[in-house]
Amino acid sequence: MEKYYIVDSSILPESFDKVIQARQLLESGKVKQVSEAVKVVGISRGTFYKYKDLVFLPEEGVMDRKAVISLMLENQRGILSKVLTTISETNASVLTINQNIPIHNIASIVISLDLSNFSGTIDSLLEKIRQVEGASNVQLVSIE
Repeated sequence: MEKYYIVDSSILPESFDKVIQARQLLESGKVKQVSEAVKVVGISRGTFYKYKDLVFLPEEGVMDRKAVISLMLENQRGILSKVLTTISETNASVLTINQNIPIHNIASIVISLDLSNFSGTIDSLLEKIRQVEGASNVQLVSIE
């Protein structure tokens, strides 16, 4: 899993801020092409493409993240409830739950989460879910 940090922009290269500025110019429609945006902010196209998907302001994505996890649950009363309680304890919100019919007493579950108020790391959440008796094969499918 990748690590994310929140750092003061004063310790970062100036080009990170300029990449964000260029992306905002493009998204707002003030410029139409990457070449125009990078010229306005004073960075190379290479710098823009290198960092465009890696640097963000908090309101651009950190506060509105979503994740999808999959797991297998034994077909016993209360196990899904324990998983949902574990998720709730981290302040993540469940958006959807898809559960297949149990086969050989095991059900496949896919849960999508809103991580807007999430506290902790996705790795720690997955580990907590793995500790729920009856839960197995807990995996992160995707995160945005």
